[in-house]
Order: sequence, then C-alpha cells, then structure tokens
Amino acid sequence: MDDQGLSPNQDLFSGFHRLERRERLERAKLFGGLDDAEVRALSGEETLTPEVAEHLIENVLGTFTLPLGVATHFRIDARDLLIPMAVEETSIIAAASATAKWVKATGDIKTRMQGELIIGQIQIPRVTDLERTRQALVRNRDLLIGLGNACVPGLVARGGGIRDIILRELPRADGTGTMGVIHVLCDPCDAMGANLINQVCEALKPRVESLTGEKVGLCILSNLTDGKVAVAEVILRNIDPELGLGISEAAQFAKTDPYRAATHNKGVMNGVDPILIATGNDWRAVEAGVHAYAARSGRYQPVTDWWMEGADLHGRFEAPLTVGTVGGVTRLHPSARAAIKLLGVTHAEELSRIAAAVGLVQNLGALKALATVGIVKGHMQLHAANLAIAAGAEIHEVAPVRDRLAEVLKVEKTINLTRARQVLEAIRSEERDAHRL
Repeated sequence: MDDQGLSPNQDLFSGFHRLERRERLERAKLFGGLDDAEVRALSGEETLTPEVAEHLIENVLGTFTLPLGVATHFRIDARDLLIPMAVEETSIIAAASATAKWVKATGDIKTRMQGELIIGQIQIPRVTDLERTRQALVRNRDLLIGLGNACVPGLVARGGGIRDIILRELPRADGTGTMGVIHVLCDPCDAMGANLINQVCEALKPRVESLTGEKVGLCILSNLTDGKVAVAEVILRNIDPELGLGISEAAQFAKTDPYRAATHNKGVMNGVDPILIATGNDWRAVEAGVHAYAARSGRYQPVTDWWMEGADLHGRFEAPLTVGTVGGVTRLHPSARAAIKLLGVTHAEELSRIAAAVGLVQNLGALKALATVGIVKGHMQLHAANLAIAAGAEIHEVAPVRDRLAEVLKVEKTINLTRARQVLEAIRSEERDAHRL
C-alpha cells in the first residue's frame, strides 16, 4: 500500500476512462503482466488471421471485429481485476465499472461453484421395458463409466472424466408412451466439454443398445448444466433505504412477471456475454443454459435476486455458466488468449465465477438506474458520442459535440440525431466565426 492507503491495483484503475488508448494499454499490460504480442492482440493490431479462421468455420470471407474494452474497479473474492469485454452496446462497460466502484467502496462480492458435472444425453425414444432397462444400467454402471472414460484418457489424466450414469423416465410429449433419457455425468475440468461428452455418448450407444435391448435415438450434450452452477453474492452496506427499496421492488417485479424477467435477465447477460466473447467461449450455449435454468420451475424467473436486510442490500446470482479455458477458440484466437491472461485465470471455474459476479453487478447497475434517473437518461448520456459520429462529426469534433449534447440532455431530457446535427452545425459555425476574427 502507498501512503494514501491505495493498493497498486487501485492506482491503475484511477482515471482509467479518461486516459488515451495507448495509456490504457500500458496499464493493462502492467496489470496483467502481458507481453508486447499480447498487448498487440488486445489492441487489434494482431488478431485472428483469415488463415486461422479457415480452420474454425466454413466458407470464410474474413473476420468481424467488435470493440474490446475493460471494466474497471472490480474486486471479486478480495482480488482486484480488469474485466475484458467485447461488446458493441453503448454504456455496458461504463455502467459495469461505475457500479463495481460503488460496490468496492461499500461492500463485497463473493463467488463459488455448486457442483462440477456437465450432462450428456443418450435418448431412448420409446422404451419397451423400462424396468429391464433400469436394471441393466444399474448392473453395468461401472462398465459403462469405464468405457466412457476410455474414450477420453486425456481428460481422465487431468482429473476429470465420467462420474455417474442416471436413467430418467419421461412421458412423451405426443402422449404415445415413455421416453428414456440416460444422463452421462462428466467432470470436464477446464474444458467446456461439449465435444468430449458428445464423443462419449456416441461411443456408449451400441453398448447401451446391447445391454438394454432398446433402440437409442439421439446422443448429445445438454446445455442445461444444472449440476454445475455459478453463484455470486454481493452485500452493499448502509445504503440509502429508498434506493434499496427501489432495487428490491424491481427484483419483485421480475419474479412476478415473466415479461419483465426476460428483460431483467437480458441485463444480467449484458455483463456475462461480453466476457465470454472476449475469452473465445460459446456464449450461445451459455445463454441457452441460463434461460433454460430460469424456466426450470415451469415459469420463467430472474436469475438474480435483491433484498434488504436492515440497512444492507443483498444480491445473488445463480445459474449455469459452463465455460472453458483450454482448447478451441480460447487457445487459437490471440485476443482470447490475451484476455484470459489479463483476467489472471487458470481454471474454467474461476472464469465462470467472474462472469457470474460481473452479471450480478451489471444487473445492479441497471436496477439502480431504473430506480433513480431512469434507464433512458443513463443510456443517453453515453449515447451522445454515437450520435455525434452519426451526425457526421470528424474525430476531433466528437468530444465537443458529445459534451454539448450532455448539456442539452440536462435541459431537454432527451437527445436525438436531429439535435446532434444542430449541435455539430452550431460548433462548426462558431469555429468559422472565430477564424474570421
């Protein structure tokens, strides 16, 4: 600590958003212990090449870039972090940073994982003898687990592998009998695990058929990994009781109305998805799992909750966030590799917990805005630069147009493209008049 009581990491956060981009990169380099190549990857100077892209997808034409920034002021599980986020939506990074600063000043963020198992499914579309199938699987459980693990020796060597096999009985949706679904439960270690578990399920298919006498249908992973759930919790102490009530009432709205819950959860994923994209993870799989988890009771619910206890505001996130830090794009994409190093994570569990915490904080920022200034005003203040560019401002004109629009917003409560064009013309007119003098 220095003589002002600030840690070196806090010094790196100070005034971060006001720095020139080059200075931000220098701070990120220092914070994350990055080398020059990793800095170039984060800056966009060296990114995914078309040659590498050819090996990732088909019919490659080129690559598509998104803005990559960092959210600041996050202290998660007593560790200061810079959070890399790849996202196009105005205000997400600013809101995350501002809310994290508030949380750091008044409270704590703690995270953990509940469980470690992903799910592969072996479907028996029409079970002819359910009890025979159940008994066959019970008798041969160890055999099937052993065969499954033989398919993924590398995973077993890392301490992972198949842990259990469970039979579920489901009435068919068309009312024509019973469907059996065998869940193959696997610890994927630091991999997301989709390819691994798919490989195991396909390999077990013929043995399951021979042991049970049933016909197997689909063999595929499930993205609803409710056996591996990320939990993040936050406490903000001695907050304004009116603000706390507003945030807790917003949570009640989401728990009561699925129409609100959908937008509430979208706000949570505003914090999660950009981290997954920046680190090369399958954000679509995570989105599917989160929303399925939100609807697991039969009614779509929020994945966060907020409530007051005395003078303290409590928040909680709970949902599956199955990610990887090894294999696939996380290792092939130079920016993804650099982003993971910047986060300082070595295990997938750490990345899941960080994403859960950021999603919870992002949600808090949105609910705070809704309970105070309103979401439109908050977005508009950060949308001013976009409007300046859309109005035709040159690079050197963006800042003055943005600042002038911020002043307009205070008076007129809203800004739009027409107003931005008027402001730009006014600034240019003032400059022309100044040159005449």
